[in-house]
Amino acid sequence: MKVHINPDKEIVEAIRQGLKENEGYCPCIFESKGKPEYKCMCKDFLENVKTGETCHCGLYIKDEF
Repeated sequence: MKVHINPDKEIVEAIRQGLKENEGYCPCIFESKGKPEYKCMCKDFLENVKTGETCHCGLYIKDEF
């Protein structure tokens, strides 16, 4: 799997700040902290997001294999 970071620098900055404040857990999912399935890159992104789509937060975009 290949991924790239969203080209929108404002989104990237906001999400990275949220990840830092939430110890690497998804800042976009309420009460994600401490739940391994929400540690960035989250389980949902790795297993369910299709090529060309973004993760829940919009930080990562999945590329073709």
